[in-house]
Amino acid sequence: QVQLVESGGGSVQAGGSLRLSCAVSGYTYVVGWFRQAPGKEREGVAAISTGGGKTFYVDDVKGRFTISQDHTKNTVDLQMNSLKPEDTAMYFCAADRKGTTWASQLSLQRYDDWGQGTQVTVST
Repeated sequence: QVQLVESGGGSVQAGGSLRLSCAVSGYTYVVGWFRQAPGKEREGVAAISTGGGKTFYVDDVKGRFTISQDHTKNTVDLQMNSLKPEDTAMYFCAADRKGTTWASQLSLQRYDDWGQGTQVTVST
C-alpha cells in the first residue's frame, strides 16, 4: 500500500500558476496526476517513473504543466502555469506499485492507490 497526500490546490485567476505536491510513502513504479471536473470522467494529466524520471503529459497540458520528483522530500510535484478555466477540477495523485512497463502511463487501471484530491479552481 502506498499513502499519497495532495496539497497546494486553491483558487487562481486565468493565467496564474499553482504548484501541487503529492507526498508519497511507500514504493512506487509510476506516479500519475489526474483530474476530474464536475460531470466529467477522471482523466490523466501527467505521469513520472519514480525510478528513472521519465515523464509523460497529455497534449492539453504539455508546455504548461511540469511533473517532477523531489527525492529529498519524497514528493511528486505538478507545477501548473498559464492556468485556464478548463483546468478547474479536483486533482489526484496516484501510485502504480506493481507496474512493469512505461507504456499506458495514464491508464486508470494500472494505479493501485490514490490520494484524497485537492481542488483547483481557475476563475475567468
